[in-house]
Amino acid sequence: MLKLSIDEANNKLGRYLDKLEKGEKILLCRRNRPIAEIRSLHSPALHKPRPIGLAKGLFSVPESFFEELPDEMLRSFAGENP
Repeated sequence: MLKLSIDEANNKLGRYLDKLEKGEKILLCRRNRPIAEIRSLHSPALHKPRPIGLAKGLFSVPESFFEELPDEMLRSFAGENP
């Protein structure tokens, strides 16, 4: 992760765009204190599909999960109960 002052980022951000596109992150600092993190919206890590079934066998869903919710709870979800 790159660590930049706000002034440096403001003056040289164009230089860092390629690094951002490759997945690198930039930590913006004010007086050496981190205040923000910049990352690419199209980071390679964001587009890797996650494998299906990673938690298989680690938990079970009880049958009650599939039962209808009580009317009072449904009204609460609809904003009808205080």
